[in-house]
Amino acid sequence: MRILELHTRALELAAAVVDTVQPEQLVLATPCAGWPLRRVLEHTVGQHRGFAAAALGAGADRAHWRDVPVHGDPAGAFRQSAERLTAAFATAAAASEPAPLCLPEIRDGEPFPLDRAIGFHLLDTLVHAWDVAAALGSPARLVAAVQAEPPLVGALLTVAGAVPAAAPDRGPGRAFAAVRAAPDVTGPFERALALLGRDPSWSATRPGPRPTAERTDR
Repeated sequence: MRILELHTRALELAAAVVDTVQPEQLVLATPCAGWPLRRVLEHTVGQHRGFAAAALGAGADRAHWRDVPVHGDPAGAFRQSAERLTAAFATAAAASEPAPLCLPEIRDGEPFPLDRAIGFHLLDTLVHAWDVAAALGSPARLVAAVQAEPPLVGALLTVAGAVPAAAPDRGPGRAFAAVRAAPDVTGPFERALALLGRDPSWSATRPGPRPTAERTDR
């Protein structure tokens, strides 16, 4: 399953970003309005655990989707939960007929085919990795790494382009902000960010109007 390989690669690139986070940086602002870096990371680890539970047939239990404290070791928490998720997706993919995944945070728990659910999490992984990199002031390296792998950035852009552009998926308090007009954006990663309502040029020193998105797991 090609999407499984791409997802694993997305996690590797994201982990490399999280590895650079220092405990004192967990208070930094991020492109997710109102969410400091600590909360973005705790949400991300929680999503790893939630998707892993869903892959193993327990996704309906919302307890699996709670944010997970990262304390002073965000990299360790990220990598441990990512390894668990990778194993769970591999187990699900090995079935002769993979069962749909129940994702309670997406469309009220509507079941999704495994490959589509993996695509959702690939997007979640790369966009939150960008959130972390942007908070640290160094998103360009991640963007370049992802864009150096056309199948990976192509998968990201495809999933981002499939997110409905109209309510109820957009706006204050929703999973995504409105699609942004980005005339100066030329790269596919930046186009994906704009499709999700993020400002590809966001920085902590010049945040401008930040997206209202709390999650990118659609």
